[in-house]
Amino acid sequence: MDRRRYRMLLIGLGAALVTLVIVVWIATPSGHDTSVPAPLESVYPLPGDTVLGQTGIEVDLPTGYTVDLVVDGLPISPSEIASMYAVGTFRWAPAPGSVVEYWTPGEHTVEVSWDRAGGRPDPGVFSWTFRVT
Repeated sequence: MDRRRYRMLLIGLGAALVTLVIVVWIATPSGHDTSVPAPLESVYPLPGDTVLGQTGIEVDLPTGYTVDLVVDGLPISPSEIASMYAVGTFRWAPAPGSVVEYWTPGEHTVEVSWDRAGGRPDPGVFSWTFRVT
């Protein structure tokens, strides 16, 4: 192998390594634990996140569950929660006339409780905090 080929091979391997490091860095979460208890699949904003004031709450569960939300100690009316039972997604955002009309800057606590809508009960509760800027 001549010098030129050897140099091109090293440059290619170096570029591949740099690309791999960048992809891993981008794909890695911000460093805080984002695990949630089963059967809860995900929540948004994530625990410890810093978000903008127009952010809403999203909770994902397997299909067949119902949820109750409590935001900063205030229960949210089930009629205000957008429920997509077919995919197990529940969304809520502050709005005029709601118990929480807008996010104030600072920390906020959300508590979600769930149970299976029919069949064998599977209740649970999870709470987390996030910050609004």
